[in-house]
Amino acid sequence: MNEMNLSKRLETVARFIPENAVMADIGSDHAYLPCFSILQGKARLAIAGEITSGPYESAKNQVIKTELQNVISVRQGDGLSVIKEEDQVDCITIAGMGGGLIKKILEEGSSKLTTVKRLILQPNIHSIYIREWLVENNWELVDEEIIEEDDKIYEILVAEKGNTKKPYKGVSFHAGLLLGPILIAKKTDVFKKKWLHESTHWKAIIKQLEQSGHTYNNNEKYRDLTEKIKLVEEVLES
Repeated sequence: MNEMNLSKRLETVARFIPENAVMADIGSDHAYLPCFSILQGKARLAIAGEITSGPYESAKNQVIKTELQNVISVRQGDGLSVIKEEDQVDCITIAGMGGGLIKKILEEGSSKLTTVKRLILQPNIHSIYIREWLVENNWELVDEEIIEEDDKIYEILVAEKGNTKKPYKGVSFHAGLLLGPILIAKKTDVFKKKWLHESTHWKAIIKQLEQSGHTYNNNEKYRDLTEKIKLVEEVLES
């Protein structure tokens, strides 16, 4: 992978970046996504944000190598703290983290979202945390994709300010939060593969819980997993 040939995962993220965007890529690693987006004529300006020194230096070196220092600013900092008011960022990408961490970054950096028109978020796990945050903070899911690459399955969530309940019309709200309302509508083979695997895994855990006895904690987990399995089976069978 390099600035001209992204992974399928990052290529999918890049596809949702609006034309002429001023973007901030949080957790940018080697800054491949900002470099690609500038070189492909998608974004006109970019910020590559990194919290740790190693990836920050890698991103800086990549931007220098591609001679894009005049349009990509590499900054070290925690989450959205790398964004300044004068940047007028209108698109934020956060890819390759857990859903809980992405939610935390958005919550802690909420004051930096005033000029942002689009969020493109790719959690490795726990997409539900992001969907819950979007609903609670008036961001509307406008698209979702699910892809498989190197035997791993990834979800990409795209959101804009709007009617938070709109994507959930026609689906169970709780199922939509868990599985993704737009992904449910598309119901691709990759989507089915992911949730069949998850359901099988949860059933195995339930079996272990049944064998270990019904403590309070086990009962709570048992109910949670049973409800999730029911939601998944209803969606896959509909």
